[in-house]
Amino acid sequence: MANIKVVNMTGAEVGTMELSDAVFSVTVNAAVLHAAVRAYLLNQRQGTQSTLTRTEVSGGGKKPWRQKGTGRARQGSTRAPQWTHGGVALGPKPRTYKTDLNKKVKRLALKGALSAKLSSDEIIVVDAITIDEYKTKTMANMLSAIGAGGKTLVVLAENNEFVKGSLSNIKGVKTALVNTINVYDILDCNKLVLAQGAAEQISEVYAQ
Repeated sequence: MANIKVVNMTGAEVGTMELSDAVFSVTVNAAVLHAAVRAYLLNQRQGTQSTLTRTEVSGGGKKPWRQKGTGRARQGSTRAPQWTHGGVALGPKPRTYKTDLNKKVKRLALKGALSAKLSSDEIIVVDAITIDEYKTKTMANMLSAIGAGGKTLVVLAENNEFVKGSLSNIKGVKTALVNTINVYDILDCNKLVLAQGAAEQISEVYAQ
């Protein structure tokens, strides 16, 4: 099993812990990661974009000019696509972009993302991430002390509104629980900060 040091909120090393090889040391499959990220982004799309076709634009009931004899091209409606204020030809309509991956592929992608982060030395384990009031400065100081700058994903072992609320005020920082982590957020961050309890849960749950 891979060993990783554990630090506290001040950045001081307080011990080490073992991470499951079945989760954090798997072979990274780029195609699986791509499929997982693509599925995630597609599922974020609302699909509500819509344009009006010539039959939906108001007006255009009268023929602009007679069919023959004017020297101009024949026209049947001022709401045809080539006219200003006309309808849109082949424009987007509401649709669903929802896609899904089977459970094995999802799990393999998540393991691959975690393994990629560990091999790149971008995982930081903190023994406990907790505060008893909303204090953005405390959380900012913690991230600075442990060396987590820029885009950061903080994974908590249990829900803590004070921690989540304080971190949400810091640009580029996201929070998640063990059961809400996803491949896109893991790959998109510069540092993955795991509460020790969260790291233990991930090793236990996803190793199965």
